[in-house]
Amino acid sequence: MEKKTIGFIGLGIMGTPMAGHLIKAGHKLICYDIVPEALQRGVEMGAEAGSSCKDVASRAEVVISMVPDSPDVEAVYLSEDGVLAGVREGTLLIDMSTISPVTAKKVAEEAAKKGCPMLDAPVSGGDVGAREARLSIMVGGDYEVFQQAVPIFELLGKPTYCGPSGSGQIVKACNQIQVAMNFIGMAEALVLGAKAGVDPEIIIKVLSAGYAQTRVMDVRGPRIVKGDYTPGFRGRFHYKDLNIIREAARAYGASLPASALAHELFTAMVANGWGDLDHSAIVKVIELMSNCQLPVKKE
Repeated sequence: MEKKTIGFIGLGIMGTPMAGHLIKAGHKLICYDIVPEALQRGVEMGAEAGSSCKDVASRAEVVISMVPDSPDVEAVYLSEDGVLAGVREGTLLIDMSTISPVTAKKVAEEAAKKGCPMLDAPVSGGDVGAREARLSIMVGGDYEVFQQAVPIFELLGKPTYCGPSGSGQIVKACNQIQVAMNFIGMAEALVLGAKAGVDPEIIIKVLSAGYAQTRVMDVRGPRIVKGDYTPGFRGRFHYKDLNIIREAARAYGASLPASALAHELFTAMVANGWGDLDHSAIVKVIELMSNCQLPVKKE
């Protein structure tokens, strides 16, 4: 694979290991983050520090962004000091954030005016998937552009072409519906079992061996049993995704009653101050509603 100069914007829980894989593969990285400590992490991994999104774009052949929400993506690309203010014609732009499909299309249209192809490529897999380069990557945009980007994507996980611009974000919304349901189902199962006097570790063990098994349970179940809610994906970000899901449902006329309930539960999670915990901490909302606290397994 030809080595490229890649601009990488957003070095959070997910972005940092993703950038690390690109560096290890031999690509030259120029990184930027509004948080100085995050930018320093990139430098320590071997990347060069950019002074702004505009600066990064002016020096890169490919620009990848991984930031929290739609307004952040608009700021990264469309602001006076953003990517499109400094990008060269023909530069490949890849936004791997999870945002509104409407925003994804808007930014891609502005990029096209600069002569730059753009892909929306949100991911699933959490911090574990990012660290192990096993992310599921959902890509929207021109198919030929997608094919050009596949060698980069494959350093981070498994890419799937989903359709034209915005399609990656639609599929990610579908993914987040299912993940939310998995977390809520696991939370209810653990709380019911605990109220009946069954050890949560036993519940996880039994459910993981049968039809109820999910990756959510495999990765996060043992941590819940230990009371470990260190964020792999913060609850407030999943709440944000559920807002996107509601927006998409209204736009396309889809009735999503279970997603509406999930939105209310994640609203309660954030309102109770648990938004910076892992999204598995939705169990705390079910605990609160049930007047029950799961016993914590000591090391």
